[in-house]
This record gives sequence, C-alpha cells and structure tokens, in this order.
Amino acid sequence: IMASRTLASERDRKMTIMLTPFMSCSAKLPIYGMFIAAFFPHNGGLVMLSLYLTGICVAVISGFLLNSLVFRGKPVPFVMELPAYRLPTARNIIMHMWEKAKDFLHKAFTVIFLVSIIVWFLQNFDFQLSLTADPQESILAWIASGIAPLFAPLGFGDWRVSTALITGFMAKESVVSTLTILYGSSAALGAALSPAAAAPLLVFCLLYTPCIAAVASVKREMGGRWATVMVVNQCVVAWLAALVVRFLAVAVL
Repeated sequence: IMASRTLASERDRKMTIMLTPFMSCSAKLPIYGMFIAAFFPHNGGLVMLSLYLTGICVAVISGFLLNSLVFRGKPVPFVMELPAYRLPTARNIIMHMWEKAKDFLHKAFTVIFLVSIIVWFLQNFDFQLSLTADPQESILAWIASGIAPLFAPLGFGDWRVSTALITGFMAKESVVSTLTILYGSSAALGAALSPAAAAPLLVFCLLYTPCIAAVASVKREMGGRWATVMVVNQCVVAWLAALVVRFLAVAVL
C-alpha cells in the first residue's frame, strides 16, 4: 500500500490500494495451514493454490468493475526514472530505515494500539465490567453472537467463529489462536465444522477486511472515507464469494 506512492497517476494509485488487500498475505498462512490440516489433509497443495488463485481472480474482476464504475478514465503509462546505481552506505541505510519505521509507528501504531486495547477489553470483561474466565460470557462473545446469523448461510454461523473473525481484524494470526482457545483443540474444531463449511470459511478469511495495520495505512494514504469503503467492500465481496463456494462445496463434498 505504501509502495503505491511511486505511481504518478492518482487514479492508478487509488485502484492499486483498493485491490492490494485481496492478495493473500503471509499472516493468513497459519489460517490456511490449520484448516488444511484439519479438513483437507490429502489435498493441501491444491487447496493452497486455489486460495491464491481466488485472491488474484477476485482482484482482477474487482479491478475491471472499479475501472468501469468508480475510477473511469484512461490509465497513465508507468514510467519511472532509475537513479544512478551506487553502493549504499550504512549511514544512509540506517537513516532510511529509521524514517520509514518512525513514520509507520507514529501514524499506524496509534490506531493498532487503540484497537488492541479495545479487543482485549471486550474479550476479557463481561457487561458487569468484571474479568471473566469463560470466553462465552465476554462482551466480545455477545457481539459475535449477534453477527453469527450473518454467517449461517455460509455454513459457519457459530459465535466462536464470529469471535475469531473479529479478532482477526486486529491481526490475521489471531484467528488461529482464538479458535484454538474457544474450541480447545483442532479435533474439536474438526467436529464442529464440516469440510463444506471450512471451504467457504477459508475463502472468507482470504477476502474479508485486512488487518488494522493495513486499514491504518489506507486511512493515511487515502483518508478515513476510503478506508471505510474498502473495509465494507471487502466484507461484502468476501461474503458473496464464500456463499458461491458454499454452494459448490455442498454439491461436491
């Protein structure tokens, strides 16, 4: 997202930022690994490849739609003048790294830190503002139970899955740890969900809103309005794609 600054065209830069989160990032690999091991142990390579190709295809289709409906106009040819190649010095490297790291910490970390506190509070306190040892009694579980019916048509209308998806907004790796805590083990997760439900859940995790760090970067590059549009758009696209996969999975599996 931050590398899109090299694009001279504002139109191309915005389209790139909007489409980049559809690509599968390394933070989602633990989710893929967990579900492939639990539900598709004999077709792991095929499932992994299908997820990456799905992200690419959805990004391409979304690009065509954005180009036709939102960002109309002709693309600007990308021309970048390459500087003279010189051996970098340690001082320049350190200064460049510090500037980028300070910029990210100053702008994005404030949002990440705030959201982390909110999620931690909702996950550990009940409505009486008392610490709870049972995750099912937490405020976050109550919120997750309210949105769980939205995922019922997709085959995973369980409050525990909804809770994991909410914590995944903070960091995608949190989906695995939350499911492990709430279900207790991979065996319990395998007993609660079927392969026909795991397939659309994988697709939803692939396509739904990126982590808070990416959203904070989008907010910084394009503003809060575009960041909100991106989050809503990706959740809707993820739900529709998961619904299609659900119908296919029920027919095949």
